[in-house]
Amino acid sequence: MRIEPYAAAHREAVLELSIRAWEPVFPRMRLAVPHFVYDSFYPDGWQTRQITDLSAILDGEPASVDIAAEDATALGWVCTRIHPKDRMGEIYVLAVDPAHQGRGVGTALMDHALARIRQAGMVMAMVETGDDPGHASARAAYESSGFVRWPVARYFKELD
Repeated sequence: MRIEPYAAAHREAVLELSIRAWEPVFPRMRLAVPHFVYDSFYPDGWQTRQITDLSAILDGEPASVDIAAEDATALGWVCTRIHPKDRMGEIYVLAVDPAHQGRGVGTALMDHALARIRQAGMVMAMVETGDDPGHASARAAYESSGFVRWPVARYFKELD
């Protein structure tokens, strides 16, 4: 496995593996959040929203994206953002194809992102994920990598 800069030729494979990676996450998240919130965020389905949002990242900030690959196969990817004002780097997206999970791909991508953040002179790194059951494995991975949870509460209210 190698980690390489993103190229437009990776686009479809990256989008497809992202949908596969999050396929088990969204149904579990849907059960954990109020229906009006989920339906507002994903009126056309979570896949449509994810493809739109991830395409914007791949097309708009390709230099921030790195791919884990083996031969010609994309195994996973990471988007790293730098926030100089806060002296912080952010692991903005991290996805690993389910067929390659549990093999160290996510850890390698996270380590690569952290190296990019250090190289940019930042003093801390941040990653955000859901607190729902679908994101439990992501939380465990980040915590085992040394990330410390920041207590945040986000509330939603349905309006009449």
